Amino acid sequence: MESLTPLLASALGAAIPLLLAALGELIAERAGVLNLGLEGMMLLGALASFMTVANGGSLPLAVLVGMAVGVLASLVFGFVTITLQANQVAAGLSLTILGSGITAVLGRPYVGFSAPSSFAPLPIPYLQDLPLLGASFFSLDLLGYAALVLLWVVMWFLRHTRAGLTLKAVGESPVVARSLGLHVTRVRYAAVAFGGALSGLAGTYYSVAQFKMWQDGLTSGNGWIALALVVFATWRPHRVAIGALLFGSVTALGLYFQAIGIKVSTFALASLPYLATVVVLVVLSSNQETIRRHAPAWLGKPFYDDA
Repeated sequence: MESLTPLLASALGAAIPLLLAALGELIAERAGVLNLGLEGMMLLGALASFMTVANGGSLPLAVLVGMAVGVLASLVFGFVTITLQANQVAAGLSLTILGSGITAVLGRPYVGFSAPSSFAPLPIPYLQDLPLLGASFFSLDLLGYAALVLLWVVMWFLRHTRAGLTLKAVGESPVVARSLGLHVTRVRYAAVAFGGALSGLAGTYYSVAQFKMWQDGLTSGNGWIALALVVFATWRPHRVAIGALLFGSVTALGLYFQAIGIKVSTFALASLPYLATVVVLVVLSSNQETIRRHAPAWLGKPFYDDA
């Protein structure tokens, strides 16, 4: 039991940024917009928040700046794909490349430096003493608790609000939604901006909560894993949480093997999350009916809203 406690804690720590980014992408895709630029937005948010604390800014300001940069990047993507109706796949890939390039250049002076201030764990009294769960679920930092709250908010929003039904309607058939008087373009922009905010927050978690430093490619391709999580979850928030924890567990296995003395190549351990992603996508693609049944019908398709 004692040896499993750090494994679960590490798995949850690795799952939190995946959960944040995947929840944001889920909302965007529910509106019919496929944004493949998660990796770029996460990197931009991570660098922006790290630069904020490195130059004397407070942690709340770092969070706001990281989310704001993610929103700004997502709105650029939204303008290109929603207003100009460019191909969403190409625009998303361009956003990832752009984000990687910008952070590599602007982040060069900060490479290798530790964050002057960072989020520390905030154990919940009494609950932190629970075996196994206490050191993981009840000893998170502020951003970790915020991720769990956001999970509940997104679930409630999609199931119990008029706005959630509107979002689903736009993703399923913007033509019908427009005929009912719904503003398709506004809904899509709002969904894309929300996805950008959570991607920026995920990047902030990496730079000032988990790693507490900056280096090129800090997110290590986890934006692509977050994208795969949305498909794995068949566009349902609670399954996103389960998938994030599973992928986080795969990531944490490397540290666990080292802790218990199992000698495995570090390169092999580092590749496990990506191999798991490939396996999951191959398995899911073998059942096209499941994806077709749950995916938003208008996902990735442009729509001209003349309102």
